[in-house]
This record gives sequence, C-alpha cells and structure tokens, in this order.
Amino acid sequence: MADVTLLQYALVGLASLLASIVGGVAGYGTGLLLPPVLIPLIGAEAVVPVIGLSALFTNGSRLVAFREHLDLRRAGIVSLFALPFSALGAYGYTLLSGRGALLLIGAVLIVLVPARRLMARRLGHLGDGGLALASSGYGLLVGGTSGSGVFLISMLLAAGLSGMAVIATDAAISLPVGIVKCAVFLWQGALPPAAWIMAGVIGLAAVPGAFVARRLTGGLTLAAHAWILDGVVVLGGTLLLVQGLRAAS
Repeated sequence: MADVTLLQYALVGLASLLASIVGGVAGYGTGLLLPPVLIPLIGAEAVVPVIGLSALFTNGSRLVAFREHLDLRRAGIVSLFALPFSALGAYGYTLLSGRGALLLIGAVLIVLVPARRLMARRLGHLGDGGLALASSGYGLLVGGTSGSGVFLISMLLAAGLSGMAVIATDAAISLPVGIVKCAVFLWQGALPPAAWIMAGVIGLAAVPGAFVARRLTGGLTLAAHAWILDGVVVLGGTLLLVQGLRAAS
C-alpha cells in the first residue's frame, strides 16, 4: 500500500465518487464496486478494513443528506442485533490469508447478485422479531465481507420501508456497525497508517456523491440500475475469483 502513486490515489478517488453516487441512488453498491479497483493496488487482505473505515465517511454523509427520512426504531433494532455478530465476522476475516480474502470477496460479490433477487421475491414481510433475527445473520456477513449492504436493503424493504427511508435507515445502521468493524480491525493490526490514508481518500471523495445522489434519486428506474450494477458486480467478482485461483495454483 505504501507504493501507491498520486495518480492511483486520484483514480481511486474518482472511482469512490462514482460508486458513492450509485450507492446513494440505490442505497447499496459502494462496497460492491470498489474491491476490483482496490485489490490490484493494496492487496485483498486490506480491502475489507479499508472499505469499512472509508464507509464511516460514506454513510455519515448519506445520513446527513437523507436524515429527514430516517426510521429510528428499525435502525435501533437492526443495530442492536447486528453489532456483536459484525465483530465476530470482522475477527474471522483477519484470520484469512491474502489468497483466502481474494477468493472470499470474489465469491461473495458473485453470490450476492442472485441472492439479492431471491430475497426480494421470497423474504416477504418482516416484523420486529423477524427483522432482529435477520439482523444477526447480516451482522456476521457484513463484518467479514464487502458489499453485503444488499442484504440490509432487502431486509429494510421487507420490514416495510421504501424509497429514501431505506437509504437513510441503511446509513444509520451502517455507521455503528462500521465503527465496531474498524475497532476489531484496529485491534488486530489490520489498519496500518497507509490504510487510513487510502480510506481517507475514498471517504472524502465519496462525501459529495451522497448529495449528488440526493438530487438524482428518482431519475433512474430501479430496474435499470439493478441490471447495470449486477453486471458490473458479477464481472468484478469473476475477475477476483480468477486471480485468486491463479494464486492458488
């Protein structure tokens, strides 16, 4: 990570801005789109800690932009049950090798695309009890992977939220979860000074994206956005899996 050039930092910042706009419109996507950009520069092991740290900026700005639509009660339920499991997932991630992290991230990116569509059809309506139970599984997944916000979006939709309320509540949940993840990564030595610099570049570049997305919300159909995002995610995940399999041989 110490060998990253100024030009590469600038390209990461641009990718972060674009990913933040996409994520701000749909409520997810930032953590799905950045790994293929970051892994060649900083290595697979550093990706989840760096994105987790940068997400504090991303979700903070998104919460400010959409704050009037926040569902505080449901944000509290999900956060309460997700936090301990997110710490467990983050700790498990720190035990992976570089090759293991590469394979995990690539597989998760690919699996999340059909999983999101399946959950949208099958999850049904979630009451408070069902939301709490689903939050435990979400916490474990989000702690050790990048891009699992698609599950949180599906949970909130099934709980009865819609539109900007989903985006605001997702951001409010992701902030405390991100703080717990970063605390575990810091404790395990997975956030050296160079990681903070990269996370700062990503986070600061993403801040204006939330406010651009606030203006764009409603300008793109959800179906069109979903197909575009899914295609990019599957391509990126496939490339990471190929790279990980080559490293294994």
